[in-house]
Amino acid sequence: MRRHYQSILLLLLVVSPHPLTLSAGQDGPTEVQTFSIVAVDESTGELGVAVASRFFAVGSVVPWAEAGVGAVATQSFANTSFGWRGLALLKQGNTAAEAASLLLGDDPEPTRRQFGIVSASGDAYSYTGEDCVPWAGGRIGEGYAIQGNILTGESVVVEMEREFLSHPGTLAEKLYASLVAGDEAGGDSRGKQSAAMLVVKQGAGYGGYTDRAIDIRVDDDPEPFIELGRLLQYAMMNYSWNEAWTLFKAGDAVASLPLMEQTAHIAPENPEVWYDLAVIRLAAGSRRDALQALERALSLNPGLRRQARGDSDLSSLQGENRFKELTGE
Repeated sequence: MRRHYQSILLLLLVVSPHPLTLSAGQDGPTEVQTFSIVAVDESTGELGVAVASRFFAVGSVVPWAEAGVGAVATQSFANTSFGWRGLALLKQGNTAAEAASLLLGDDPEPTRRQFGIVSASGDAYSYTGEDCVPWAGGRIGEGYAIQGNILTGESVVVEMEREFLSHPGTLAEKLYASLVAGDEAGGDSRGKQSAAMLVVKQGAGYGGYTDRAIDIRVDDDPEPFIELGRLLQYAMMNYSWNEAWTLFKAGDAVASLPLMEQTAHIAPENPEVWYDLAVIRLAAGSRRDALQALERALSLNPGLRRQARGDSDLSSLQGENRFKELTGE
């Protein structure tokens, strides 16, 4: 935490199970048939998008979000400009419905588009053009919009909504649960291929420089929901770890400590997490607990001993006998 192409293309065209025709039955690369949810958690300031499809790398097309502004999912013969333009319209003060109307007003194929928009204040809108491939439709409520096309039926979005509203946990956990519920209800009628999640929050990106708290993608997998779930567990660890370390570097070890303790709870077998927990515990005034965390870190990865011996963040421990025993001095 702290720290000859043509031949290849020809080979891919021959051996890939999904060469260029992104999935069976699609007309071409602009036809992003899928199901998605956009949502906000006003209590935390998080905004997010989760999406899945029988389409290669759906996460490279559908999800858009900006902290303090909103989130957009653009799909079905997707006009990807709806993503950044939709966010810009929200930032200008338009409601989700007003932004949707402006986007569709100058679009050459509005009847083929599908998209969902949610603002940071919870205003939401979902649009499904009349020429989207059935089943196609959506659901909206305060703080969320759900939409899908080429689905096995309306039950997909109904179950996505039910699970989102009833599932406990963080926004990311609720988004993932909603996506899985949609898949279990039938999902994309053509099958599975890719899935993605984007969650943003002000200053939650690495080092506090961006708003990307969670940004994970499964581009091509026979079971994308399983892999997305695995990545989400790691991403949630990384999210709290990054927030903790950003606060620590800003000089607020006391505020940082609960987040770092949470990170160790999420990832109890990660030695680097325990190492940074030792650093933050020490800075927060708990020398004994810092040594316990350091012992755990070094037992999991003895290769960290050299780092510890020369780490200025641990300098106040380096004269203690227990520290010398742990680090092999």
